Amino acid sequence: MDRVILHSDANCFYASVEMLHHPEYDGLPLAVGGDAEKRHGIILTANYIAKRRGVKTGSALWEARQACPGLIIVPPNYDQYIRFSGYLREIYSKYSDRVESFGLDESWIDATHSVGIRGDGLSIANEISRDVKNELGLTVSIGVSWNKIFAKFGSDYKKPDAITVIDRENYRRIVWTKPAEDLLYVGRATKRKLANVGICTIGQIAEADPDYLQGMLGKHGLMLSIFAHGEDKTPVAKENTDAPMKSIGNGMTMPRDLVNDMEVKMAFYMLSETVATRLRENHFAGNIIEIYVRDNDLMGFTRHHKIPVPTNISDEIARNAMALFLANYRWHKPIRGVGVRVAGLKGENYPYQLDLFNSEERREKQLAADRAVDEIRKRFGTAAVQRGLMYFGPDITPRKRQEQTIHPHSYLERGNLTMG
Repeated sequence: MDRVILHSDANCFYASVEMLHHPEYDGLPLAVGGDAEKRHGIILTANYIAKRRGVKTGSALWEARQACPGLIIVPPNYDQYIRFSGYLREIYSKYSDRVESFGLDESWIDATHSVGIRGDGLSIANEISRDVKNELGLTVSIGVSWNKIFAKFGSDYKKPDAITVIDRENYRRIVWTKPAEDLLYVGRATKRKLANVGICTIGQIAEADPDYLQGMLGKHGLMLSIFAHGEDKTPVAKENTDAPMKSIGNGMTMPRDLVNDMEVKMAFYMLSETVATRLRENHFAGNIIEIYVRDNDLMGFTRHHKIPVPTNISDEIARNAMALFLANYRWHKPIRGVGVRVAGLKGENYPYQLDLFNSEERREKQLAADRAVDEIRKRFGTAAVQRGLMYFGPDITPRKRQEQTIHPHSYLERGNLTMG
């Protein structure tokens, strides 16, 4: 029996969440983007009013304003989007214990074992769509198919607030007639290579000899052949086995150049505290610590390190960040900017192997202390509790906290492609 796979995509997600919190913008063109005051950055998403007036995702702010005079641009609030992403997954989890995030706004849902209780895939999709509207005030587009690739294609096929069923009877008519770039993992470079040999539609990818595609594109070509035929059997991951994004981080350009290890340590602790707070607020922990360092000639580098136990403890993040810095930087120039990122995210209660060299009792005390500081700062402000370390350089304070960048998971990073 075929699986019943749904792919749900929240329409104009960032912009839709902003509209919920800003009813005064109702009926107006709105986009979420970079720093409008500094006139730099790009459009992350826009509502449909703005899109109809020519605002495109990825365009520069000045281009968007030219296309749509009067466009309202608001900065991204990722903590808010992560929270609503969690609400969406809570709704999906009522229908299956296999809910796999593909970014904050997209999820696959394996509803195979729910069909006997809740009806066919279309019925389940209708229920999910209704629940999202009633509970969150958002809309989703949902694709229903027997595999993840065609389910995602279906959610992209009609927008907004639509449901598309792609089954074994209609997939040639719906999927195969569409441009090659509508298939997952056909980017600009791949599209160009395929077009050079006369392959311009998904159907033509399916009809091409898999060995020929593999010779031209390597393993990527064989994968696209599998995708085009709907033969991918890659499972939907178990609920809560991964966070909906790859990483949470924070970075800043310092008010003045840093000139010694102590000042860098202060910066890393400040950044690590904000990162750890975000992790705890969203119930994540991660086992990859990454730093970014840029000197006053704007030359920079990144380094990362995998730790044995996932963490959302500020001291552990800062100590690992500082160790990376000391191992990789020699003081030839002052430092202008630094960043800290935690990746490899899991749910904070995800089971892990205990580390013999790490005291769990000590870690629990550190986490309890961090949570206590979180509560005090929520009530009385960030400055209510500070580490003594910060008083060694009170002029090294962030002028503006820079929000993390959200990177979706790669379709292939959770395991190898599976085909029948």
